Amino acid sequence: MLKALYIQNFVLIDSLDITFDKGLSVITGETGAGKSIILGALSLVLGARADSKSIKQGVDKCVIEATFNIALYNLEGFFIEHELEYDTENCILRRELHTSGKSRAFVNDSPVSLQLLKLLGSRLIDIHSQHQNLLLGDAQFQLKVTDLMAENEILLIHYKKEYLRYTSLKRELKSLQEQAAQASKEEDYVRFQLEQLLESKLALDEQELLEQELETLSHAEEIKGSLYRMTDILRGDEAGVVSGIKSSLSIADSLERFYPKIKEFSERLRSAYLDLDDLVSEIEHQQDDIEFNPERLSIVNERLNLLYTLQQKHRVNSVEQLIEIRDGFDTQLNRIDLFDEHIEAIQKELEATYSELMQQALVISAQRKQAAQTMSQRLVQMILPLGMPNTRFEVYISPREVLDADGIDEINFMFSANKSGELQPVAQTASGGEISRLMLCIKALIAGNTALPTIIFDEIDTGVSGDIADKMGDIMHDLGHKMQVLTITHLPQIAAKGGSHYFVYKQDEGERTVTQLRILTHDERVLELARMLSGAALTDAAMANARELLKE
Repeated sequence: MLKALYIQNFVLIDSLDITFDKGLSVITGETGAGKSIILGALSLVLGARADSKSIKQGVDKCVIEATFNIALYNLEGFFIEHELEYDTENCILRRELHTSGKSRAFVNDSPVSLQLLKLLGSRLIDIHSQHQNLLLGDAQFQLKVTDLMAENEILLIHYKKEYLRYTSLKRELKSLQEQAAQASKEEDYVRFQLEQLLESKLALDEQELLEQELETLSHAEEIKGSLYRMTDILRGDEAGVVSGIKSSLSIADSLERFYPKIKEFSERLRSAYLDLDDLVSEIEHQQDDIEFNPERLSIVNERLNLLYTLQQKHRVNSVEQLIEIRDGFDTQLNRIDLFDEHIEAIQKELEATYSELMQQALVISAQRKQAAQTMSQRLVQMILPLGMPNTRFEVYISPREVLDADGIDEINFMFSANKSGELQPVAQTASGGEISRLMLCIKALIAGNTALPTIIFDEIDTGVSGDIADKMGDIMHDLGHKMQVLTITHLPQIAAKGGSHYFVYKQDEGERTVTQLRILTHDERVLELARMLSGAALTDAAMANARELLKE
């Protein structure tokens, strides 16, 4: 419930600090006294759009602060989800407006976004104005009212969770089908590229080996000649290195008998001779292997040209990168082949989810239909004493063509104020006064089914008077037993029903006029009700009538 409202420097209000009670409280005052200003301030602290013109002239900023008791409304989860400090008893909303146009919002002294302030405000209070009467013709509002009466909250939580899964599967299926269609267009191209790369039989390090072989084949004669010269130098018959070492070894061996130290040289010469002799044999072998082979040269050139062409085509610089591209094409084709299988699996899951969703929707629909009958009967009974004796009201429920986030039902409130009148959508046939009374009765009906702590009625009694106003006051008074109710009214019959009575008035302070609000004592209430009954000139009859109203 709303415990207190503090307003500073807002329009005509210098400073206002007022506390509120449980049950029904009424706010009265002459036209133009500033009732709408107070309501506007409350709307701002609940997240309404700000206007720097709302700040009192001559000051830099205005502050509006509302204190709520939230002990019974299970908001801890909301505070945890949005990382806000949670107090089990109190919640303080504050809004600051600056002449610079800057606006700041706070929850329990923690800065928050305006969107979050508005979201929390919607959990704490319902401001019902003449403008909100337009909601009565809104299909979403009608659906919400019907669900509240049907107590569908838990069912709808499960349904909406399943519906989110269903829509997610639909999006996934659509995405897969689009990917499959695109992949199908690319399949021939990908398959051709893959086949070309597979036919190439790419191998790692192949290019380096081929390029080396090409160099060798291209210089075969030069290599062969050089190797021949090397063997001639090393093993020539007359001046060959190997022959020279062999001769030196023979001389060393002949000296060993009488010059033992020569043995070390002999061994080293023998080792050198064997190494060089073996080296010359290998060179001669290589010399025999080196032949100019135009056929092999052509094959190597052909293979390298293929590799170079593939690299240029795919804009890479190595066979290793070509292999990566080949493997990528292969993976892509495998995915294309799996699309149909994946799409079929998603379609089966989608069908199963739809079946489950439809079952839940039918259960919700059955609850709504049952609640619709009860609601129609109770609403007619409640509205009959409000000057609408021939009212007929029904909640029409028809199936939608497709499921949506709210189920399978189309809700339409049908109304007629006449016995013989054809039932028509309420927004098309009900007058402003009739809609006001209907909305009051609907709010009273759903009060027991919603955890809304506070409701404010802003002149919902416009267009009624006398006994009808008295009956509307009774409804508001009864509603006050279930929640905190504040009503702004011009009717004494309703003002007398309040447990607390607040009076809004203008007061001149020097050259300025300011708006004030104060709670009335019993005697002051009698005077205010008498003024509302008779106008400026108070009569004994009006005073007596006012006292009688308060006794009731």
